[in-house]
Amino acid sequence: MTEPRKPDGFPEEKLFVLPAYRVEELASHHLTQGMFVTDIGYFPHARFHYRERPQGCPAHIVIYCVAGEGWIELGGKRLAVGKHQLSVIPAGEGHRYGASANDPWSICWFHLRGQHVLEYIRLYGLEDGPIPLPASLHTHWIDSFERCYSLMTDKPYSMQVQVHISQTIGQLLGRIGLGAGGSEIDKKRNLDLERAIRYMNDRMTESIKLGELAAHTGLSRQHLIYLFNLETGFPPVEYYLRMKMQKAGQLLSLTDLTIKEIAAAVGIADPYYFSRMFKKRIGVSPSEYRSELRG
Repeated sequence: MTEPRKPDGFPEEKLFVLPAYRVEELASHHLTQGMFVTDIGYFPHARFHYRERPQGCPAHIVIYCVAGEGWIELGGKRLAVGKHQLSVIPAGEGHRYGASANDPWSICWFHLRGQHVLEYIRLYGLEDGPIPLPASLHTHWIDSFERCYSLMTDKPYSMQVQVHISQTIGQLLGRIGLGAGGSEIDKKRNLDLERAIRYMNDRMTESIKLGELAAHTGLSRQHLIYLFNLETGFPPVEYYLRMKMQKAGQLLSLTDLTIKEIAAAVGIADPYYFSRMFKKRIGVSPSEYRSELRG
């Protein structure tokens, strides 16, 4: 039996496409004609995701794999795409892409048009196959993407908003281009950070202390705090708690587990304490978060 293929329509997905008249306005405005976003979306756990465009797309497609796995085929060459990898499909190039059958990807993506997009892509080497992003850039990507998506959906008619989105995306691509490589010191710093975050991620149901994390990474407590503040903007313990709340948000949106069960799944025994912690970092209570998603 042939498996279904879906371009979109996934549970809890986010998707926004500018109308054609707005695209024309942005293409002609002097502050956005160099680069602007036409389509933007997030597909979580996108099982059976598949797109095929033999003649290519009029926009440059930027895909970031947040979790899971997928693949992209360009010029007859098929490339595997894994977690925390960025891929760019140039405008006008025939392509296919889709989610892995065993571990479907979750992807943030957007379409870019404009006179200077291809120059950005080539300047920063973003067309050179899937690019792994270090943990610091992953955090920056998620923050920038969520801000742009929120602005795009709230005020798509505002030229001020569109200019801001254009500038934000340009800065994001530049930071990725500069940060995906780096010096040996930069690479070691990224490896240390990724080792620490991996240790945290593997212990979501537990509670770890700063000394334990420092011992695992082979860094002093002071240097570990410095590293996290530098690369993520948060000290290690706060980053760990935010990881737990992000995981809790996924469970709230994708499962029917109770608040108590979700609290336990992220290593917090007291559901009331968990609810206070969740609201402090996410802005709404767990029950409000779930009702907003499903309302």
